[in-house]
Amino acid sequence: MECGHTNFLTEGLVEENMIEGIAASNGVAIAKAYQLTSPDLTFEKKPIDNPNKEIERLDKALEISKQELEKIKAHTKKEIGDEHAEIFSAHLLVLGDPEMINPMKEKINNDNVMAEVALEETANMFIDMFKNMDNEYMRERAADIQDVTKRVLAHLLGATFPDPALIDEEVIVIANDLTPSDTAQLNRQFVQGFATDIGGRTSHSAIMARSLEIPAVVGTKEITKSVKQGEMVIVDGIEGNVIVNPSDEDLKFYREKQETFAKQKEEWAKLKDEPTITSDGEQVELAANIGTPEDVAGVLDNGGEGIGLYRTEFLYMGKSELPTEDEQYDAYKSVLEQMEGKPVVVRTLDIGGDKELSYLDLPDELNPFLGFRAIRFCLENENVFRTQLRALLRASVHGNLKIMFPMIATLEEFRQAKAILLDEKEDLKREDVEVADNIEVGIMVEIPSTAVTAKQFAKEVDFFSIGTNDLIQYTMAADRMNERVSYLYQPYHPAILNLVNNVIEAAHGEDKWVGMCGEMAGDSIAIPILLGLGLDEFSMSATSILPARTQIRGLSKEKMASYKDKLLSMGTSEEVVEFVKEKTE
Repeated sequence: MECGHTNFLTEGLVEENMIEGIAASNGVAIAKAYQLTSPDLTFEKKPIDNPNKEIERLDKALEISKQELEKIKAHTKKEIGDEHAEIFSAHLLVLGDPEMINPMKEKINNDNVMAEVALEETANMFIDMFKNMDNEYMRERAADIQDVTKRVLAHLLGATFPDPALIDEEVIVIANDLTPSDTAQLNRQFVQGFATDIGGRTSHSAIMARSLEIPAVVGTKEITKSVKQGEMVIVDGIEGNVIVNPSDEDLKFYREKQETFAKQKEEWAKLKDEPTITSDGEQVELAANIGTPEDVAGVLDNGGEGIGLYRTEFLYMGKSELPTEDEQYDAYKSVLEQMEGKPVVVRTLDIGGDKELSYLDLPDELNPFLGFRAIRFCLENENVFRTQLRALLRASVHGNLKIMFPMIATLEEFRQAKAILLDEKEDLKREDVEVADNIEVGIMVEIPSTAVTAKQFAKEVDFFSIGTNDLIQYTMAADRMNERVSYLYQPYHPAILNLVNNVIEAAHGEDKWVGMCGEMAGDSIAIPILLGLGLDEFSMSATSILPARTQIRGLSKEKMASYKDKLLSMGTSEEVVEFVKEKTE
């Protein structure tokens, strides 16, 4: 449940065509379904009687693929920038390479095989060849050939190849899940909302939906099987329902619900330029979580007082190679300048888990969430880490930058990361590059060991930001992406509240500030609890800021603090929720 929204029209219309899921992003969307699912590219080998006809089919599939890629490249260049568009230039080179296309045609003529067979066999030969080369650039070309082959094969088979960047009408995206690179390609003008089979409120698809400010329902388990391409769909991101082929009565009901929600947003918007002050005069900071410089506009439109989490990994995604120092510098500079002196907390590269980069040869792991990711990757790949830190340090003069290291489990990791940062700072100074003097350096608290030993960390860090999305799953030993154990993903469990309290007390004992950048920070049940525990900064999806401000202005910090001991001594999550509702309603 998004923080602070009113329970208007919550009864809904109970229909056979309603699919229940998890409300991931507020709002109601009504549009045609766009299936973003990989097509079945299997085919049966058949003899041919006309090689020329097969070559014609191949040429046509190549030409359609070329036209699509040109459109995608132009869209990517316009929306994200030249560097991101370069991956599609590589794909176009493959499509136009006679050394690859001619052998396909020769195979059709000489071996009398279908275009599909010629395409697949020739492509596989080149993919194997490139994969075995010593040169990293050449190995990357194997992935380009693989991607292009799938596209051409889909057209040969008459299958629809999904391209979110090519959507040019109002749609609701239907998918098993949306990867960060999928969501990066979504055309915000046309994508009205989305629904997925898997995921929860803290999955990346849900977080991106809130960032894009579009309604979303995740974790439906069956949406891709229940909806056909082009069918009319309603996504109710307030209640967590999807209605397939709605009746006229359904449409009337949900259009009214859309209007009611729009009016509620207008009320929230009146607080855009107001400070976040409790009913007893205590001020806290409401910041936003972002993934790209383009997200800053949404932060400012929603009255954000800072950026509590800039997820820099999106700079590294959807590319064929690592971003350069200058590319990163431009992105960080843009965010800092747009925020005009308001604090910007930048998290250093956090890849691994469910965030993979195709051009990095990361090991396959049985449990990647507990594996070689985030700071662990950066400390072993210092060249990648140092490039990012140099870019951040160079950009620091353009605003109020704070740097945060993710996934810190031990003091040694923090000390090592900070030493590398200071080393790069000295190098830049020797090069006469200006660097800000007042950069605060902190850590994300997302590992229980760090939360437990927060007193020791508090002596050395400048701030903490509690990453509850991972802290909860690690504390409860419950994978947040696994629906079968989703009942254990309990933000209000006393174990979580005691860890959060321990971190806040440790920081305040050393006169350091504490933020929270997990989704819990924007949750209407959690906000009163966190206020009472003394949290200084709440960072959330931009769309949650104004509802949270509305809620906080009606709460007394002193009153909530008086319930602290009672809440921390409770036995279950349910008891906590019941108590908070009783005291705040």
